[in-house]
Amino acid sequence: MEKIIASIITIGDELLIGQVVDTNSAFISQELNKAGVWVKRRVAVGDSKEEIIRALNEESRDSNIILITGGLGPTADDITKPVLCEYFGGKLVMNEEVRKHLIYLFEQVYRRPIIERNLKQAEVPDVCTVLPNARGTAPGMWFEKNGKVFVSLPGVPHEMKGLMTAEVLPRLQQTFTMPFITHRTLLTVGMGESFIAERIKDWEEKLPAHLKLAYLPNYGMVRLRITGWSTDKTRLENELDTEFGKLKQLVQEWLVTDEDETLPMVLSKLLRSRKKTMATAESCTGGYMAHLITAISGASNIYKGSIISYDNEIKISALNVSPASLQKAGAVSEEVVKEMAAGALAKLNTDYAVAVSGIMGPDGGSPEKPVGTVWVAAGDRTKLVTHRFQFRFDRARNIEMTAIQALNLLRKFIVENA
Repeated sequence: MEKIIASIITIGDELLIGQVVDTNSAFISQELNKAGVWVKRRVAVGDSKEEIIRALNEESRDSNIILITGGLGPTADDITKPVLCEYFGGKLVMNEEVRKHLIYLFEQVYRRPIIERNLKQAEVPDVCTVLPNARGTAPGMWFEKNGKVFVSLPGVPHEMKGLMTAEVLPRLQQTFTMPFITHRTLLTVGMGESFIAERIKDWEEKLPAHLKLAYLPNYGMVRLRITGWSTDKTRLENELDTEFGKLKQLVQEWLVTDEDETLPMVLSKLLRSRKKTMATAESCTGGYMAHLITAISGASNIYKGSIISYDNEIKISALNVSPASLQKAGAVSEEVVKEMAAGALAKLNTDYAVAVSGIMGPDGGSPEKPVGTVWVAAGDRTKLVTHRFQFRFDRARNIEMTAIQALNLLRKFIVENA
């Protein structure tokens, strides 16, 4: 069976100038992949008739399905509908069901009068199948041409997601016979992408054609994902399990999890499984570690809080760091982060703590402690481990790298000292 291939076209000048971040394509790609559709390309174009038509022509050459988001609102720059009308050889007509839905929304839900500009959203090309938008005003539109399916969706993420789930995916599954696509994902921390690639190259070269490995690096971490596709689900699952087992053995020393999870999620699960709690003492990260942990649902069960001791006076008063240690070794030192971690354990009454202090840049470095120097301490009331890191990036990335490496040091401590 051949792959069912899709392209995603996002429309809007705001996407091209970076004013709005395109989250729609990521969601659509994930949902199509689950359904057995292979997303080949994602294209962003501005509010230009010529660019939209060019994208439709180019993507329909290779793809069975072309999904379009954006440009369906009530304002003058929302040009998707008239362009699609021209492209598919139709004319705009008033759809009575959409019109009734608009009136209901404005009168009963929004509690404000509806104007002619809003009612124009009920106009749709007479050559499309209208997809009702239960979450908003702009309907989705389904077109077919030369054996290809084109679907136009609103750019508002909440509305687009509702239409994808309720209308688009069920219709695509009725229209196409989908192969089975599945993944296996693991997360490593502590080794770069190129070194990992060298370690696993012999194994990777022997992968069968229907299995593909992807490297997904990000701030001190590398996710490795094997994707497979086949009409035989059982055979594919068995093949993936076998190859995934080989991959895990090759990267065992850096392996954090063999599931598609983030490091904070892994640490949170680890603590919950042991019914333990943690705290953070942060200097250079300014609360970023706390943010990563509390972004996980259920964090209140395992996380008590953070003391952000950015200034040395707070290190002394809130964490009981010794003024002598600060004077002798400096704030960025093994001695101080150990005292910060011990202070957090005592002050916040937790089972584990992790503390960080460093120089994030671009200023503040010295020959002895250049920008990017970080000390981390992690442990419990009986034992603390420390590690010195040297990062080489800009301030924002140094902060993220510090937080990830610190949380991973705590994770390793918990695993090794259980």
